[in-house]
Amino acid sequence: MGTASSSRSFLVTARSQMLRLESRPLIMGILNVTPDSFSDGGAYLRVEQALRHAKQMHEEGADIIDIGAESSRPGSHPIDQAEELRRLLPVLEAVHEAVPLPISVDTTKAAVARQAIQAGAVIVNDITALRGDPLMTELVAESGAAVVLMHMQGTPQTMQKAPRYQDVTQEVTAFLSEQAQKAVDHGIQRSQIILDPGFGFGKLQVHNLQLLAEFTMLTKLGYPMLVGLSRKQFIGHLTQQPIHERGYGTAGAVAVAVLKGAHLIRVHDVRSMRDTVSVVSAICRHARSGGEVSHA
Repeated sequence: MGTASSSRSFLVTARSQMLRLESRPLIMGILNVTPDSFSDGGAYLRVEQALRHAKQMHEEGADIIDIGAESSRPGSHPIDQAEELRRLLPVLEAVHEAVPLPISVDTTKAAVARQAIQAGAVIVNDITALRGDPLMTELVAESGAAVVLMHMQGTPQTMQKAPRYQDVTQEVTAFLSEQAQKAVDHGIQRSQIILDPGFGFGKLQVHNLQLLAEFTMLTKLGYPMLVGLSRKQFIGHLTQQPIHERGYGTAGAVAVAVLKGAHLIRVHDVRSMRDTVSVVSAICRHARSGGEVSHA
């Protein structure tokens, strides 16, 4: 299993911050402030609960905190802007004040992203790849925030009903390339852009497995790649484990993604995935250099 693309370094600009993607992938810790997310819905609705969890993820080695206030699990229904902001802003403000990490906001709405950026967020994680709100592209360009462009077939309401592809890797690669170019054409800098193939978003188990097996094709696009594999349904199918028992399966998938060149790993279980990433990254560095693995 090659590591052809995993040596590529990137410097991502996120407003006044710079994210260096060099010796190992960055860990993006998930903080859902929703009542209905597939894994931890309702666990962090109160500000003090959410802040405690953000601090824990920081202590366990997270590099970024990704805060979302609207569930995108299969079959979920959208909420209005006012409700999303009501859930999001108090938590985001508290985390920004108390946790010294870059904050990503997981939203598809430009108005929500704007207020989140004003409150301290420096990354917009948009599962629609700027297609969900016509104002989002302009906001990202104006603000200088980094942006995650994700592939999704359909919507959260419909995406798992009957997803079909001729060749999932080629189609996802073509989509991400097109959306990245559109972003650049509309004033977003290449250094602001992160791509995400959208594991589990409009994809059956066979599609997820093919994407992971052929992940190096995605890294050839020339942008940093984020993967969200944590506790996904296809891992549950493979391991026959419920959501909160999918840690080992997630670690296996994350290890392959790191070997094949992923630059950011979005996870629920920061400590174990940080260890996974650290070990695999050391092996990759050793394979590239032909020398001893550093003990630093």
